[in-house]
Amino acid sequence: MTNHSPENHDRVNLSAAEPAIALGALDGRYRSTIAPLVDHLSEAALNRNRIHVEVEWFIHLCQSQVLPGLPELSDEQVAGLRGIVESFGSEEIAELGAIEAETVHDVKAVEYFIVRRLEGLGLAELAPLVHFACTSEDINNLAYAVGIRDAVQQVWLPAAEQMLQRLQGLAAEAAETPMLSRTHGQPATPTTLGKEIAVFVHRLSRQVSRVQAQEFLGKINGATGTYAAHRCAAPDADWPVIAREFVEKLGLTFNPLTTQIESHDFQAELYADIARFNRILHGLCVDIWSYISIGFFKQIPVAGATGSSTMPHKVNPIRFENAEANLEISNALLDTLGATLVESRWQRDLTDSSGQRNIGTALGHSVLALSNVTKGLKQLDVAADVIAADLDANWEVLGEAIQTVMRAEAIAGVEGMENSYERLKELTRGRRVDAEKLKEFVSGLGLSPAAEERLKNLTPDTYTGLASELAKQFS
Repeated sequence: MTNHSPENHDRVNLSAAEPAIALGALDGRYRSTIAPLVDHLSEAALNRNRIHVEVEWFIHLCQSQVLPGLPELSDEQVAGLRGIVESFGSEEIAELGAIEAETVHDVKAVEYFIVRRLEGLGLAELAPLVHFACTSEDINNLAYAVGIRDAVQQVWLPAAEQMLQRLQGLAAEAAETPMLSRTHGQPATPTTLGKEIAVFVHRLSRQVSRVQAQEFLGKINGATGTYAAHRCAAPDADWPVIAREFVEKLGLTFNPLTTQIESHDFQAELYADIARFNRILHGLCVDIWSYISIGFFKQIPVAGATGSSTMPHKVNPIRFENAEANLEISNALLDTLGATLVESRWQRDLTDSSGQRNIGTALGHSVLALSNVTKGLKQLDVAADVIAADLDANWEVLGEAIQTVMRAEAIAGVEGMENSYERLKELTRGRRVDAEKLKEFVSGLGLSPAAEERLKNLTPDTYTGLASELAKQFS
C-alpha cells in the first residue's frame, strides 16, 4: 500500500513567488558574502565580458588597419564603443536575453546587440567587422579568462589575505604560549600554540603566492586554431602577431597554439592551487575546532546569538564547521572542473560550456569559507591557564630531552650513559611521571654538573626549543 503525503494543494507555489526565491544557498542565505563574485562570474558578467572582448577586437582591428577600407576611429567613437560595455546594466541584460531567445545562441546575440548600437556611433557600415573571423570560443575563452582573473584578484585573493592577516595575528599573539603537542593523539614534545598556527600561515601563504603568480591564458585564432578565415580575408596580415597583441592588451597571456578552444590548462592549474589552499584551510579548521573542544581556546560569545536551541550554555564553533563544509563543496567542484576542462574531443566539444558556468559556485563556497574562518578567528581567546595545566600534567614528555642529553654525554665520554632510550622508556612509557620523580631520576644518572643542572631546571613549559622564535619568524 502506498503512503501518500498530506494534501498540499493549498500551499503557496514558491517557484512562482516574486521576487524570485533563490534555489541555492550562495544566491540565497549567503548572498551578501559572495555578492562581489557576481560582478565577475555570473551569466550577466560573462555577457558583459563578451561584449568587452568583441568591442576591443573591433577597435584593435581598426587601429591595426588590418583590412583595406577600415577607417581610423575617432576618440569619440572609441569612447562610444567602450561605453557599450560600461553602460551594460539591467535594461541591457534584458535586451540581450530577448535577442538570445530568438537566436538561441548566446555569442551571436552579443554580436547583434553590438551591431544595434553602431549606427548611433556613425559606424553602421562597419557592422561586418563585429565578430570578424571569430568563432564563438574566441570570444568565450577570453571573456572567461578576464572574469576568472578579476574574480581571483579582486575577490578571492583579498579574502584569503584578510584571513591570513588575522591568522598571522593569532600566531604572533600566541608565539610564546607553551603548549603540549599531540602526535598520534598522544602527549608529545611541547611546542607553542603560536608556532602551530604559524605552520598553517606558512603553508597557506605558499599557496596564495602560487595563485598570485597564475597566468590567465587566451587565444583568438579561429574555428580550429589555424587563422584560416583570417588568412583568406587578409593574406598579408601577420595574424599571430595581431592576435598576441590583442590578447595581451586584455591583460592576459597569449596561448599561441590551440584547437578551437583554449586548452583550459591554466584553469586546471589555478583550481588545483585553490583546492590545495582549501584543503590546508580545512585542516586548520579541524585543528582549531579540536583546540576549542579541549578548552585551549575560549570563544567570545556574540551578543544575542544562540548556541543551542535547548542547551543555553553552549557557544558552538559554527564558523569553523561551516567553513569545513563549504571547503569540501568548493573542492568537489574545483576538482571536477580541473579534471574535465583539460579534455576536449578532437577539436571541440561543449562539455566545458556547461562546466565553466560552475566556476563562480566553486569560488563562492571558498570565499564563504574564508569569511567564516576570518570571523571565527576574531572570536577566539587563548585559554593560557588550560594549556598550562595540560602541560603540567605531562612531565613524562621530558623523557626525550633526558635521553638525548644522555646520548650527548656518552659521546663526550661520560660513564654510565648507556641504553639511554631504553632506560627512559622503562621509566615513562605509558606512565604518568611527575616533576619529583624525574628530578630524582636525573640526580642518579651521574651526568656532568652542567648537564644535570640544565635538566633539573627543565620543565614542560620551557621545553619548547625554538618554537617561539619560529612562530615570530613565520607569522
